Amino acid sequence: MARPIFVLGCPRSGTTLMRLMLRAHPRIAIPPETRLLLDAYEHRGAYGDLRLPANHQALAEWIVAGAGTRFDGLGLDPRSVAEEIVAGPPTLGSALEIALGAYARRLGKPRWGDKRPGYVQHIDALLRMFPDAQIVHLVRDGRDCVASLKRTPWWHMGVYHAIATWTQALDAGSAAARSLPPDAYIEVQYERLLTDRVGELRRLCVFLEEEYAPSMAAVTPWQRGAERPSEPARRSLNPWEAALCEAVMTDRLLEYGYEPSPAGRPATHHLARYAAVTAHRRLAARKRAMLDLRLRAAESQPLASCLATVDA
Repeated sequence: MARPIFVLGCPRSGTTLMRLMLRAHPRIAIPPETRLLLDAYEHRGAYGDLRLPANHQALAEWIVAGAGTRFDGLGLDPRSVAEEIVAGPPTLGSALEIALGAYARRLGKPRWGDKRPGYVQHIDALLRMFPDAQIVHLVRDGRDCVASLKRTPWWHMGVYHAIATWTQALDAGSAAARSLPPDAYIEVQYERLLTDRVGELRRLCVFLEEEYAPSMAAVTPWQRGAERPSEPARRSLNPWEAALCEAVMTDRLLEYGYEPSPAGRPATHHLARYAAVTAHRRLAARKRAMLDLRLRAAESQPLASCLATVDA
């Protein structure tokens, strides 16, 4: 199998558009969000040693029929995929790669990937399962991300959490950029993807070691819910929301070439509320990290996919 591709970033940063552009490549298959990988990783302790046939079978059955996995969206026969998983190497990464690789084969493509914005906080987990993965991080002006989240029906966490989600995604990406080799991690700015689609997609294909395909640029952003750079979403922010964004985001905005806007200083109670939200999120992240450490200590085998990596 060729190297897997993971598309991630803050929600509303262009990850869906990127998935569709990559899916338009004749060699790359990336399905809608499957909810398979992180759920399997976080509950890996429930399956025990996969070298035991019963445990391997239980994992296979969860992948193809577990609640919330969205496996049915892949258009695959659950029984045949489960049988292939059980016959394959007894590691978590191998089982998941078999499932997503089967999706790629169904489309006649040699390379698979997966997209989920939340992967940006779990890059380490992805690399534990797929050490040769290539990470594509979408970055968008945080003020527009926040405004877009604010008016998205499925976002129920409010503006403070939206701002914190963007800043944490940027910080996670910066950490990955420092620690990963150049052939494993790339950042694509949403605005450049819209204004210079061909140039950015050619740059991305160089990173992926794939020939550029004009079909990628033929995906029309405006039909996919993308917002034009000339119509920034941030115009829908209330004055206090805009001020809080500017106060919190300025350094990160400048790092990516986004120009700050005069918005005044946010009220103290807004800054205090944002600080409380970020503190709560940091605590939750530490708890997840501690749980992950306990699970790692209990692991009796590697997690990484054992499928041969070849230039298909």
